[in-house]
Amino acid sequence: MRSEILYFLIILSVFILSFPANGSQTRITFWTMEMETERVEIQRNIARTFTAKTGIYVRVIPVRENRLAEKLIVANAAKALPDVLYHPIDFTLGWAKKGLLDVQSATDIINRLGKETFDTGALNLARFSDGYAAVPIDGWHQLLLYRKDLFKEKGLPAPDTWDRILQAARALHNPPLIWGFMAATDPCQIYTQQIFEHFALSNGVRLTNTAGNVDLNTPEMIQTLKFYKALTRFTPPGNINLLHTRKDYVSGRAAMIMWSPFILDELSGLYKDLPVIPDIIKGKPGYLAENTGFISTILGSKGSAQYSQINCLGISRDANKAPAKKWMEFLLSDGYLKWLGMAPEGKLPIRKGTRQEPNLYTNGWMALEFGVTIKAKISKFYEMDVIKAIADSTNDGLNRWGFTDNKRALVSKIYETKVIPKILKRFFSGELNAGQAAQMMDEQVKALE
Repeated sequence: MRSEILYFLIILSVFILSFPANGSQTRITFWTMEMETERVEIQRNIARTFTAKTGIYVRVIPVRENRLAEKLIVANAAKALPDVLYHPIDFTLGWAKKGLLDVQSATDIINRLGKETFDTGALNLARFSDGYAAVPIDGWHQLLLYRKDLFKEKGLPAPDTWDRILQAARALHNPPLIWGFMAATDPCQIYTQQIFEHFALSNGVRLTNTAGNVDLNTPEMIQTLKFYKALTRFTPPGNINLLHTRKDYVSGRAAMIMWSPFILDELSGLYKDLPVIPDIIKGKPGYLAENTGFISTILGSKGSAQYSQINCLGISRDANKAPAKKWMEFLLSDGYLKWLGMAPEGKLPIRKGTRQEPNLYTNGWMALEFGVTIKAKISKFYEMDVIKAIADSTNDGLNRWGFTDNKRALVSKIYETKVIPKILKRFFSGELNAGQAAQMMDEQVKALE
């Protein structure tokens, strides 16, 4: 009798597990880089709305951006790729070339929604063969943030050139009270690549030469390396990552940092778990936001540049295609403003509107409130010139290594391996000089082709 009951329970368990959660008949998995607790809950709410409308259950799985490429390799080996993944354009073309992304599905979605409804520059970056490797969904623009009040006290000009950045870093550096410049130095973080690449671009350093060959061992690169190492003299010791820089700036212990617009709500005091110390000291909410300046284009001795990022939705090779496509189309239509509303200061609409209403999402984005535990209109803290600079940041596509010279698949490998940050760390420690670091970067990047 006992064995019959056990057998019945096993059969019942298998029967129950064969049905997806929430009673849905179809399940898909969605990997997302948006890992903050509040943003995960927003994404799950969007998914619940989608499930109620379609009967398709979406399992939202947060994955750290720094671990994304590694986890995708493991998932591919285990034949457990997600159905849809939200990822940076850095990886898109490389993954498509490896056959990990379904190009036809992404192309179908863009054609169905209307190519004309998307930012042209963003679409061009996702182009693969006769279609698109993934669907661009949002973007941001890297900024140099600086303390306008401290600059005014010292009579310093805005830090929009290399010379002015170094001048200000020296003048304001007073550790441990305040660091002159928080340079990214963590060899395990994509953030370090992003900051260094921005400075390299500003000095005319490109991934390839005029012949189309990788060429990082140049006088411009050596000059950039020396400049960046000079900045680290005004940076705390250790492996400095994006969380360090944000915390020190909001606590009033950094005169300058490099960050995406995602930081705007934190420095405005809209995140209760991250107190804004300058606001508290001055007894004036919004003081730090009011006294923060923003530089988007940096001038080096041999050029100028800004650094932008575009993020995409991709359907994997092994995805359950039909429901995955429905989910992506929902995120880019009925769920789009809720998606952008997770962090509108750092999620600029790549899809501007619909065929019927070309500016629907652009106008909707402008009306969104930002903040985490407290919500407010961005215009409450920032002038229109700041808002406009952020909103226009993706209009011309990306100023980035490799994206305009047919090396986008190589860019994926550079970001996956973090080869540049690893060499930078050896350079910062004194193991390599600038010439040796430039040569090693050149050799190791060429080896990735």
